[in-house]
Amino acid sequence: MALALSTQAFSPAQAKTQRWTAEEAHAWYGQQRWLVGSNFMPADAINQFEMWQADTFNPVEIDRELGYAEGLGMNTMRVFLHDQLWAQDPEGFKKRISTFLEIADRHHIKPMFVLFDSCWDPNPKLGKQHPPIPGTHNSGWVQSPGSAGLMDEAGWPKYEAYVKGIVGAFGKDRRILAWDVWNEPDNQGGGNYKQLDEPVKIAQVARLLPQVFAWTRSQDPIQPLTAGLWHNDDWSPAGKLNAVEQIQVDESDVITFHNYDWPEMLEARIKSLQPYGRPMILTEYMARGNGSTFDSALPIARKYDVGVINWGFVAGKSQTNMPWDSWQRPYTHNPPTLWFHDIFYVDGTPYRAAETDQIKAMTAEAEKAFKKQR
Repeated sequence: MALALSTQAFSPAQAKTQRWTAEEAHAWYGQQRWLVGSNFMPADAINQFEMWQADTFNPVEIDRELGYAEGLGMNTMRVFLHDQLWAQDPEGFKKRISTFLEIADRHHIKPMFVLFDSCWDPNPKLGKQHPPIPGTHNSGWVQSPGSAGLMDEAGWPKYEAYVKGIVGAFGKDRRILAWDVWNEPDNQGGGNYKQLDEPVKIAQVARLLPQVFAWTRSQDPIQPLTAGLWHNDDWSPAGKLNAVEQIQVDESDVITFHNYDWPEMLEARIKSLQPYGRPMILTEYMARGNGSTFDSALPIARKYDVGVINWGFVAGKSQTNMPWDSWQRPYTHNPPTLWFHDIFYVDGTPYRAAETDQIKAMTAEAEKAFKKQR
């Protein structure tokens, strides 16, 4: 639907503990450059714990890789946190987040932080992490909370402390783009793990997710909140959203979504979300073997003024250059010629120079247009 946009710039002073209006969301979005970035996990980390724990946090590697991003003209990165990191060492965790923000700011990158995640290993454990399973996609990624924590409702106050602690510390920080409160919340989990039954997980998440939104908003952040849609057939207002998806739509200040399909499906998804009248950011895309590529997705996103954050940046311990089916048949002897995700080798060499050339050209054009509008 058409939306009359306010010409008044959105100010952090207008931040409030209720969902933003569509006009406020568009005013905020109008102040952003065309958002282009990646989901970020440094090459030397297998998961959120290795990225952030004191003995494996690596500012030098982070600085190097965010330098690659700056060189492409990227201006955001989607970065995953974890509740157990807060429980382990809240002050140290905040200090390391501050260090990350200092590095990102030097590279002109505003991260979107993810608070919870329903994907992969449902039994997260702090401390030393296992080595990557050879030839297997994202073999060490961990859920937050895990299955046990999700089922233990009496223990949910610790998640309230985590959310309020993190957002309370950084909710007024202009270096942060947004809060993605829960990644793929109704995802059963995937991999070869024993997961909760899907109806059970959906029911538990549908109870906890509204509280996560409320806890985040209680800290009066200046940044928008979101939780991205990622599956099922019809996301339009007339679609049959499940209980979790309805919460995602009703509570998000800006609409985010995932799409790893062919360009025709991406365009259809965007059109199905337009009736909500809110800015859109595609927070996961680009799976070459699945038909989602930079050369198809970027022009469509630009056409509809949709921000884009692909999965995978530097190929490393997460091994997301391996396809999803590597969980069933690991690529141990014959690594795939066609990378699934990721853009760079560890030394900064592009996997495909044509892709990085396209990203640089499109971000430069968008930057030029943004400055002209100002």
